[in-house]
Amino acid sequence: MAGAERFANLPASPEETRRIVGDSLRLHDVDQATVDALDPLTYEVIRHRLTSITEEMGEALKRMSGSVVVTDCNDFDAAIMDEVGDVVQVGLYNTELAASLDMAANWTLRERCARPGIGPGDMFLCNDPWVGGGLHQNDVSLFAPLFVDGELFCWTGAVAHQVDLGGVSPGSWSVGGSDVFWESLPTPPVKIVEGGEIRTDIEDVWLRRSRVPKLVALDLRAKIGANNVAHERLRALCEKYGAGTVKAVMRRTMDDAESRLRAKLRELPDGSWTSVAHQDSARSGDRGIYKIVLKLTKDGDRLVFDFTGTDAQVDGLINCTFAGLRGGIMPVVLTMLCGDIPWACGGIYRCIEIISESGTINNATFPAGVGKASVASAWATMNVTTECLAGMLDTHPEHRKRLMSVCCGTWDFALLAGVDQRGLGFVTMLCDSMAGGLGARSDSDGVDTGGLAPIPMGRVADVEMNEFAFPMLYLWRREEADSGGPGRFRGGVGASSCFLPYDSPLGGVHLVVSAPGKALPLANGLSGGLPAGTQHDVLLRGTDIAAQFAAGRIPGSLAELSGSTDLLPAHHETDLGPDDVYYTHWQGGGGYGDPLLRDPVAVAADVVAHKVSPRGAEEVYGVVLDADYATDLDATTTLRAALRRSRAGVDDKEIPA
Repeated sequence: MAGAERFANLPASPEETRRIVGDSLRLHDVDQATVDALDPLTYEVIRHRLTSITEEMGEALKRMSGSVVVTDCNDFDAAIMDEVGDVVQVGLYNTELAASLDMAANWTLRERCARPGIGPGDMFLCNDPWVGGGLHQNDVSLFAPLFVDGELFCWTGAVAHQVDLGGVSPGSWSVGGSDVFWESLPTPPVKIVEGGEIRTDIEDVWLRRSRVPKLVALDLRAKIGANNVAHERLRALCEKYGAGTVKAVMRRTMDDAESRLRAKLRELPDGSWTSVAHQDSARSGDRGIYKIVLKLTKDGDRLVFDFTGTDAQVDGLINCTFAGLRGGIMPVVLTMLCGDIPWACGGIYRCIEIISESGTINNATFPAGVGKASVASAWATMNVTTECLAGMLDTHPEHRKRLMSVCCGTWDFALLAGVDQRGLGFVTMLCDSMAGGLGARSDSDGVDTGGLAPIPMGRVADVEMNEFAFPMLYLWRREEADSGGPGRFRGGVGASSCFLPYDSPLGGVHLVVSAPGKALPLANGLSGGLPAGTQHDVLLRGTDIAAQFAAGRIPGSLAELSGSTDLLPAHHETDLGPDDVYYTHWQGGGGYGDPLLRDPVAVAADVVAHKVSPRGAEEVYGVVLDADYATDLDATTTLRAALRRSRAGVDDKEIPA
């Protein structure tokens, strides 16, 4: 295991990194006096320019990629880092992905500076979750050092989900796997671009693993383009203001993020908050329940995330490495605590301490299976982080306005593979569940199908785009009643998709399903709010869909379809025939506050809008509606009183007259 331990990466401090690099490489730096001498106007102009450069990186990546996952769903991100890898600015896309770019850049600086060396025009590729740069092997990062006047000035990095990088199952999603050797091969940082030219030998090795090598090759070039755009803009910035001034802005941006977060934390009362998140099933055939435990302690201007008590890593694909653990923390810190603070993770991390035992499901050691890390243990880590940070904010009358209950508690993964309508092989992750329900706020409902908390600029591909790109035909994609967590303020509802294979020369397609949250809800509520509904996936075999189409009918519910019904487990791999129909129903967000305190008129409006069912209105919210869905206030008052007595275990007969 000595070899594996080398890749168990923790970023080194700037001082330690410089000591390790030594004379192998000249690293650019500025003294504190230069930072202190910055005038406010110059600082703000350059800082906002750095922000816009990450946005340009994202646009460049989207325009050059050929993957719907990137172009239509924004499952990628970009970042600018300083010379030792500390993140100065992260993009507004999938912040989970960018949370570990610093780890990979810092590791590369320490491990590659002497051999093979780091020079101008070089770029390093990595999909090793133990090193960083992404949370599982499908998250592939490409990071590039920028040299100014012979010194390594900074790093830029682009990372995106690749639809297939090998492994036993299509999409590298090996639901039957027990360890990493079932999955895509982790690749530590390797120099794939040298002096501005792609190394064809390394690229050949890289692409050989994939079922869709041309698509992966195109995404590689998209990331190269994103880094090139960033380097052009950064060089221009250095030429205009001077490298020392730009670096001083980078330093102050991280210092500013740190000081402003510390100031915000000092306004909050000290205390500890705890949460437990669960995952049901680690692989096909497994019926275990696995927990992640968090105790968050706020002490002065510091946050301590203590995961002691988390279950040991398991045989399966749901574990994540330390990069995934960080990826579960930072997106929530950014979106819930730092909405008005520069997203300079290099400064924000200074306010955070992480306590975690190696060998656990969110700090797994090699060779644990981590193929599902980003939407399994990393996601569950995000859930407990959300619950604890929201609980902390809920103690302050002003800061509680920024809290949010747990958003869509898990990712409903469905992957299709086979031969498309053009006769070409394809693999794609269906990103419909990107439209998850957002958690309720302390003063408002969650946004219905509003997205995912860690991806501020997340999107869901149009139905027409999916049907154009892949051999599938939708019966519907719509919001689902009762999927949002009940509360005084309701969690945003989730949705469902229902589709069938269509126009493939083979007739059908291959399906891989990996969707936990079926045995128990995962999007918890806050302050008496209830969790969102559970996941629900159904496969109908041998339906009469062709006959219904021939008769001019489009079914609007599963009940209108004939055939046998399979309620799918958390992990499943199978084939879909031309008469098979697949239904997937993903989660909403958690509620906030007691549902019995919700305005009855708001409940009635939810029923009319199909956000809440009439049964849910009565049984959960205690609201009685007439035939026209108008509220019967007297009956509602009586019912709610009865529900409160029932909660207390008090029989009406026991109450004195």
